[in-house]
Amino acid sequence: MNANRVIEKLKTKYPSKRIIKNNKLNPTEIVCEIEPTKDHPDYSIAIAVIDKLIPHFHKKTLEEYEVLKGTLTLFIGSKKIILNEGEKYTIPLNTIHHAEGHETWIKTTSRPGWTKEDHLVPTTRSATCQVV
Repeated sequence: MNANRVIEKLKTKYPSKRIIKNNKLNPTEIVCEIEPTKDHPDYSIAIAVIDKLIPHFHKKTLEEYEVLKGTLTLFIGSKKIILNEGEKYTIPLNTIHHAEGHETWIKTTSRPGWTKEDHLVPTTRSATCQVV
């Protein structure tokens, strides 16, 4: 991922919005908070540019991914789903998921709003997570 180019595009398109890299030195996801949870806890909206997400799950937050640019390969439990521009997918609660793309732009809508506390990385595929 060309992080500098992606960040410049996000800054141009969404001035004054918070931008977060998942890894400072070698980001595989860059997120721009369009409507953060702090502004309204019922939902949040972000634009994410994805090369590869770390597998994770949510106990409280439903996430909907909508591909804005590129193709996203979404892994939901043991399923592999290909999403093209304009396509959406809602991720069930308690389901381990991750995604891969090539500087793929997605809109993520979370209900209730996304929180760091509800972004859970599994240590094992335990009974608290659903493998679909």
